[in-house]
Amino acid sequence: MPDNDRLTDSVPADAAPAQTRRWSLVGPGIVAAATAVGAGDLVATLIAGSRFGYALMWAVVLGVVVKIGLAEATGRWHLATGSTIFTGWRSLGAWTSVYFAVYVVIWGFVYGATAMTSSALPLAALFPALSIPAWGIICGLVGLAFVWFGNYRLLEKAMTVLIGVMFVVVVGLAILVVPDVGATVGGLLPRLPEGSAVYTLGLVGGVGGTITMAAYGYWINAKGWRDASWMKVMRLDNRVAYTTTGVFVVAMLIVGAELLYATGVSLTEGDRGLLDLDEILRDRYGDVVGTLFLVGFFATSFSSLIGVWQGVSLLFTDFVRTARARGGQLAEGAAERSWPYRGYLLWLTFPPMALLFLDRPFALVIAYGALGAFFMPFLAGTLLWLLNGSRTPREWRNGWLSNTLLAGAAVLFLVLCIDELAGLAG
Repeated sequence: MPDNDRLTDSVPADAAPAQTRRWSLVGPGIVAAATAVGAGDLVATLIAGSRFGYALMWAVVLGVVVKIGLAEATGRWHLATGSTIFTGWRSLGAWTSVYFAVYVVIWGFVYGATAMTSSALPLAALFPALSIPAWGIICGLVGLAFVWFGNYRLLEKAMTVLIGVMFVVVVGLAILVVPDVGATVGGLLPRLPEGSAVYTLGLVGGVGGTITMAAYGYWINAKGWRDASWMKVMRLDNRVAYTTTGVFVVAMLIVGAELLYATGVSLTEGDRGLLDLDEILRDRYGDVVGTLFLVGFFATSFSSLIGVWQGVSLLFTDFVRTARARGGQLAEGAAERSWPYRGYLLWLTFPPMALLFLDRPFALVIAYGALGAFFMPFLAGTLLWLLNGSRTPREWRNGWLSNTLLAGAAVLFLVLCIDELAGLAG
């Protein structure tokens, strides 16, 4: 029996050609990582760095490990069983469909406004002739057209460019502020400064953790990976993508620690905090650096927008198909031409535009945070259930490491969910 938690698991002999070219095949993980890390994650990491310096570096690294475990489990289910994650959820009972249906409709409405606003903020700062709502509508329509007329291959190419821009800008900033190497290494030692508990949980659970993690399996199927012979490639793809994300997020924490912690500068909560950072960068390093940062800000936000528009629409399409007793993997290109896919695209785009003119009220921000916290315990818990039972072939069931990561993730996200509910009650 292969050890399910090692990259060197044995695979069928007919998979050998795929393995020899595996570095050139990396892609779905980049799409998932670029989608999951948005402007809100950057602000959360910046604020952690500005308040606690390098002390929570270990939490960022742990968060990346947790996301690798979640994404690997999602991909392993798709490849090992030949069915989709929604088919697995459906097998656990009708309650999963009810949960998902309510969640995906409400979340899509709120997220649509959030993504369009986040993409509009840097554009409005760069080109102030148009207002934030106007830029938000333009971003929503461009995203709609891109996903409506495009396909997975086009999405992967666009995401590779966008995450490349994000990476160069943010890592470049981290180098520019001259990090304290000793403090960076010291931050890998787990400790909790006074008042850091909530921020620590948020860093471990929040960076790169959204409903789009469930879309990873659909993206690997779209790539052409449809059985267990692709398991090693999928695992490499996943680890490369989230390691890249980890470097990206660590760089942002360095920027917060070096640029903000020592001076005691505070940022606005939410995506607007990145506009505060833009002003600080312009004052210290000039307009060129500030402009490049806004370009990276836009790449971060817009990659999340088009990734969600495509990935969550695939999830919704599979939800409709399984509800109509049409399970199994989707044929290449079939989902993108279906009415559920395009209907959910329209839902993500047009109804949320009304919220753009409310200027992201506090209630909207709270609602988005609470909705995000509700999905991840569901994903981690159901993956534990599915990957330890007879629904999964024995050789691909969870090992001790996967079970540890998924159980830890389930507990972590449940705590975060309770914290968000407490915030709503307050």
